[in-house]
Amino acid sequence: MRAGRVVAHKRWGPVARMVGRRLVAAVPILAAVTFGVFAVAAASPFDPVQQYAGTAGLHASQETLDQLRANLNVDGPFPQRWWHWVTSALAGDLGDSTSLRQPVSQVIGERLGWSVLLCAVGFTFAVLAGTALGVAAARCRGGVLDRTVTSLAYTLEAAPPFWIGLLGIWLFAVQFDLLPAGGLTDSGSDLVTAGALLRHLALPALVLGVSQLPWFVLYVRQGVGDALEEDAVRGARARGLAERTVLLRHALRSGLLPLLTLVGSRIPELITGALLVETVFSWPGIASATVKAATATDFPLLAALTALATVAVLAGNLLSDLLYGLADPRVALEEM
Repeated sequence: MRAGRVVAHKRWGPVARMVGRRLVAAVPILAAVTFGVFAVAAASPFDPVQQYAGTAGLHASQETLDQLRANLNVDGPFPQRWWHWVTSALAGDLGDSTSLRQPVSQVIGERLGWSVLLCAVGFTFAVLAGTALGVAAARCRGGVLDRTVTSLAYTLEAAPPFWIGLLGIWLFAVQFDLLPAGGLTDSGSDLVTAGALLRHLALPALVLGVSQLPWFVLYVRQGVGDALEEDAVRGARARGLAERTVLLRHALRSGLLPLLTLVGSRIPELITGALLVETVFSWPGIASATVKAATATDFPLLAALTALATVAVLAGNLLSDLLYGLADPRVALEEM
């Protein structure tokens, strides 16, 4: 029993210390990112009060505008406004969105789940399909399948997600009428049913997954291909082991290690791609709120969304390092 506890401590102790270090390091990063958002707000030529008031602001008195400026907390130096936002956010108050006329926490809460669902389904498809295609290409390096898969991966790597989205709409929604072109519910209905959700999710998730697919295909192809040339794999083949056994028990174990680091490093591209895909397919996620926040100089909402994206990137990097360190005992988590 004591030996088991010692092993568990040796295994999870470095993990806990690594997570603690990353959490401490995340604090100044988030502070710098949000500070930068408020610095951009201060340098912006647009007046958030006029943006909030709209046409009514053209005829409002200066006293009314000053009172509105005080209510929106935009009447002081930007370091002061940033510090007020930070202290309020730590207390659970992210402020109010000036463009959507809602609390920022409500705006994010209503949309975040749909974005997470889209990203999770699309990313899962990219990982599974990319792994399968990469392994298939690695097993026949230089062959027709390898050249076809590699050429397709490089082509998709250069294609922007919105172009893939428009192509998907033209092919699956216009030409074959197999899937809806956008939205979340069927026309004439505001009710989100399981069937309607699956139909409307399929195409944007497929497009998002395809946009992330090339990197997984190329990484897996390279990693598994190199692993198949290692002495250990050649020795397994010389001992008469079946090719499937050689692939699954020897080549994949070391060949898929680079894939673990790629999972976290793709988070920034995944977020950017999701924003574009959501816009193309009118998906009710974070994208619409981000676009409105940027175009309407809604900096409380923009600061919260930027901080949220930063947290996702940091969490993705931490996840990839943890997976790599736990999968490969040669990697010292203490040094990561």
